[in-house]
Amino acid sequence: MNALAQADVSSEGRLITVVLFTVMIAVTLLVTVWASRRVNSASDFHSGGRGFSGIQNGFAIGSDYMSAASFLGIAGTIALFGYDGFLYSIGFLVAWLVALLLVAELLRNSGRYTMADVLSYRMRQRPVRTAASVSTLTVSIFYLLAQMVGAGALIALLLGIQPGETYLGMSADTAKIAGIVVVGILMIVYVTFGGMTGTTWVQIIKAGMLMGGAALLTIMVLAVYNFNFAALMNDAAEASGVGAAFLEPGQVYGREIAGDAWQTMVNKLDLISLGLALVLGTAGLPHILIRFYTVPDAKTARKSVNWGIGLIGTFYLMTLVLGFGAAAMVGRDAITAQNAAGNTAAPQLAEEVGAHFGGDLLAAVMLALIAAVAFAAILSTVAGLTIASSSSLAHDFYNNVLRRGQASERDEIRVAKMAAFGVGTIAIVLAVFAQNLNVAFLVALAFAIAASANLPTILLSLFWKRFNTTGALAGIYGGLAAAVGLVFFSPVVSGKTDADGNSLSLFPAGVDFAWFPLENPALASVPIGLACAIVGTLASKERDLDKFAELQVRALTGAGAEGAAKH
Repeated sequence: MNALAQADVSSEGRLITVVLFTVMIAVTLLVTVWASRRVNSASDFHSGGRGFSGIQNGFAIGSDYMSAASFLGIAGTIALFGYDGFLYSIGFLVAWLVALLLVAELLRNSGRYTMADVLSYRMRQRPVRTAASVSTLTVSIFYLLAQMVGAGALIALLLGIQPGETYLGMSADTAKIAGIVVVGILMIVYVTFGGMTGTTWVQIIKAGMLMGGAALLTIMVLAVYNFNFAALMNDAAEASGVGAAFLEPGQVYGREIAGDAWQTMVNKLDLISLGLALVLGTAGLPHILIRFYTVPDAKTARKSVNWGIGLIGTFYLMTLVLGFGAAAMVGRDAITAQNAAGNTAAPQLAEEVGAHFGGDLLAAVMLALIAAVAFAAILSTVAGLTIASSSSLAHDFYNNVLRRGQASERDEIRVAKMAAFGVGTIAIVLAVFAQNLNVAFLVALAFAIAASANLPTILLSLFWKRFNTTGALAGIYGGLAAAVGLVFFSPVVSGKTDADGNSLSLFPAGVDFAWFPLENPALASVPIGLACAIVGTLASKERDLDKFAELQVRALTGAGAEGAAKH
């Protein structure tokens, strides 16, 4: 949500929006205060005391994963590009099979609070935990920026502030900054006072809101077409301007360019690269990985992933209806007039459907409701990212690197709260200056980094007995540098223009230092990260076969998991 356009919102609609937001924020703050009274140990703060059930953790996983970028971005992409837009949904959903089959159970059994607990178990603690903290913070910051920039733009959209207008003394730019600051303050409060317990309950509530809001809008759209999905698809295809091609692949991903074999090949490779990032990145996202530590045993971890898959799959099926509904009822021209990337398609659809059934009042209510749901999704995701970052900084870097594992639980909690405040402050400042950045780029880069730096080292640590400290460091830093470096020299940053010569990159038209042709680096950066890990391992003679045997027993049985970080 990098440039949500401002809609013409009535004062009545604004009032409804403000009331809904106030109620939502009040409820979640009360939950946080309640949870804060139950945070008495490091385990309570970092992992919620490992006391959540599979259903509860499944809802929290879904809330972590179904961000506003998913809700608004995927619906908008489907509305503009039809079949191709749904590829994002497929990629995100299939990714959970990797998490379920390769990561969830073993990670829950092997670690205690963070990803680094697993990576460092049979290696030198300090350098590996430092590298894991750097990777966790990098992924989290990119993801946080995407959500917070989107929050600022969403606030301006909801208040309907047009350029040159003001509302409560705020211009559109001021409203965006206010939105970023509000989200930042709330996420700091959630994490600092409620820890993982408060964050998880906030996520459970917001998952229910998101599923409920999306389900209501889906049912209303289908009701317009008498629950005839075929009729909806036909209308969407007719309104798209490209006819039946709207329902076929090739509108945006893997597109063939007549007479340009090179660009056609690049487009197809870019599709593969994007799919690789989505499928592999999920199992390496720090805020997803720490969710496996909040349940009492491996069986519950598997159950929570199954619940997460069910919720996420249902949600993405609903985005299919929402996307085609927006294409049919709102129309491509109206969507792109509001926002060229289509990110306002879902709120526009809510307003259109509301007007269809109940006139202007219901239109205002539906717009406010869906926007509040999107805002709730943002708050949920940023809280998950912040707890992942603060836990890594406090548990991995402060306790195990700086204090060599000798810090008390009280000190670790205190540092974690300070870290949450620091991460939140940094994210607020960066988001204020990054308001014009492409949010899709930030999210895709976060997935690519996770797939390139985190996942190879996690899997090699769990399954390769020769893997060692040098390999882990080379894998993390190599994958991190490859992902960030290749994106910097890609068309995402410079050199991409439209038919009229307008820049589609971060840098303005005329600036071109791109030499890497793909917009998503995963196709190159994941093999580079894996190769660095393997070469680094083979270049070092270090090995500890006894520790690997212990790790295997722990990963497969869960024996001694509570002490995984205390060896």
